[in-house]
Amino acid sequence: MLAFTTSVEPLRAANRMSGETLYTWHIYSVDGEVVKASNGVGITPDCSLSQVKDIDVIFVCAGLRTQNYTDNKMNRYIRALARHGVAMGAVSTGTIILADAGLLEGYRCAIHWEYSEGFEELFPNHNLTSRTYEIDRNRYTCSGGTAPLDMMIHSIALDHSSALASKVADQMLYGLDHKRQERQRSPLKTRINITHTKILAAIRYMESHTETPVPTAQLAKIVGLSLRQFERLFKKHMQTTPARYYLELRLTRASQLVKQTKLTLLEIAVSTGFSSPSHFSRVYTQQFGHAPSIDR
Repeated sequence: MLAFTTSVEPLRAANRMSGETLYTWHIYSVDGEVVKASNGVGITPDCSLSQVKDIDVIFVCAGLRTQNYTDNKMNRYIRALARHGVAMGAVSTGTIILADAGLLEGYRCAIHWEYSEGFEELFPNHNLTSRTYEIDRNRYTCSGGTAPLDMMIHSIALDHSSALASKVADQMLYGLDHKRQERQRSPLKTRINITHTKILAAIRYMESHTETPVPTAQLAKIVGLSLRQFERLFKKHMQTTPARYYLELRLTRASQLVKQTKLTLLEIAVSTGFSSPSHFSRVYTQQFGHAPSIDR
């Protein structure tokens, strides 16, 4: 809902601040029926996607469980629009819809950080960035949350003027200090609230090596500590062992892939560094209290 409203409201504000009808918009669903957001609020569309006509750009807004809503019918509609020169946009996990329809190949794109790893598994040849939004020729993709404000205000500046974009931002009590180049997530040291450089280096290495995990002794060597020093410092700062932290990190990633993609459990086990599906299922169940098939 937040991503949806922050996509539309800057356009309304641009009309108001300019005193002109610079933008008009319509809401569509695949079948024309009411769509409920994850917070339970229903959005009433103007019509179905099959009735779309005379538009310059279409934005796909999606949220949780997007993989359940990718289908050939929707893909046909948006591919046809693209063939007729309609620009394509996506908000939050709508990027998955565009990629599934083959409309993001060769373009930079953005998606909410929670879905980035699943997206890279599904579409390994796509140019996914960690930025809050990307505008690459006639493709607009955005990570969701409040990021559509940045993207839409930037678009208003491109379409009309920086002065109007500034007025829209002021009207919405929103500063213009947000930059496209910003990464979506806070720095690691902020997220886990520690500053020890060697522990941070070890965790960064873990995060970038979930598919091929390395032994604790090798991690210690990589960050320049003895095994005993490394385990002692990790326990002090993280209240757990390096091995346990690494395992939980891999299982968290696996859980995201189970819930957010249609990859098989075997593919997920391999991509998160587990030796077999049975081993993966066993440790997953120990961690979350139920088998991955339940989450799937």
